[in-house]
Amino acid sequence: MSFKLHWLKLIFLLACAELYLSQKNERFDADVEDRGFTGDETAMGVQISLDARMVLDSHLTTVFFPIVYIVVFVVGLPTNAIAIWVFLFRTKKKHHAAIYMANLSLSDLLFVIWTPLKIAYHLNGNNWIYGERLCKVLVGFFYGNMYCSILFITCISVQRYWAIVHPLSQNCRNNQVAIGISVAVWVGVWLLTTPLYLYDQTVKVTNLNITTCHDVTRPSQNSMAVGYFMTMGTLGFVVPTVVCVVANVLMLKSLRNSMTDASITNNRRKAVVLIITVLVIFLVCFTPSNIMMLVTYSLLLVRVEHNDYGFYITTLCLASLNSCVDPFIYYFISDEFREQVKNTLRCRSQRT
Repeated sequence: MSFKLHWLKLIFLLACAELYLSQKNERFDADVEDRGFTGDETAMGVQISLDARMVLDSHLTTVFFPIVYIVVFVVGLPTNAIAIWVFLFRTKKKHHAAIYMANLSLSDLLFVIWTPLKIAYHLNGNNWIYGERLCKVLVGFFYGNMYCSILFITCISVQRYWAIVHPLSQNCRNNQVAIGISVAVWVGVWLLTTPLYLYDQTVKVTNLNITTCHDVTRPSQNSMAVGYFMTMGTLGFVVPTVVCVVANVLMLKSLRNSMTDASITNNRRKAVVLIITVLVIFLVCFTPSNIMMLVTYSLLLVRVEHNDYGFYITTLCLASLNSCVDPFIYYFISDEFREQVKNTLRCRSQRT
């Protein structure tokens, strides 16, 4: 009887020990879990959470993402190249809108030419083999394109509003204002993306044996990343978005007040098309990625648990679609651009 009692005590102690260890492991996993794009940093690299491992191993990043970037490259490269050709060599009269559109197209093209690296990266199981410098260049052009697009689309919206409210002012041939604003946008975005080159973008993921590019952040660099992306999201997205929304609302108000004026029917149609196109671009490309960026880094700042890793990087991927959609802004709101595209495709040499 005593022998059996000792065995029962031993089994009970082993059960208690197993329960304690399992709870400890669960607490450890919970601590690592929900860190999203960060994890436990070691001398060898970063050990990411189970959720992050599942995302990086899933078809979402290794199949869907490459498909999106292939679409961006196949559609964005020729359309933006044609747009730049038309604006530079086929359009004789450089209006304010044409200047903004040319800069927007150049921004898209500078990003699109780097997308083959993104395609290869995701097809290779999210394993970056091209070195830290190329990763930084790719990330810099990605965010540079995003915020250049937001700012130049805002400029186009404000310009269209001004064309409707003050149509006679469009006869002015002085484009110095548009050129100055365009230069300011490029300088501002360049300054805004410079910090991306100051900390590591490639991270060795030890429990997957891969090297990621911008998909994982070192815990030791969290504070730098949080401060930077919060600032970038505010200055590069929130402020211009407010300006863009106000410009489009005032445009609609002006159009509504002039519904009886038949002389602005063409401007009304262009404005409505512009508003719809801008709305689609912001809803699909810019708003989800920037909102998720602000939310994710805000939670990381206050150390609140979150589990939005997969959704966050998906919104970043979809943000690249703006490089495909932007050329439709030019095509639908500019009769001159539409005509010159047709002439270019038909190999005509006529300039307007």
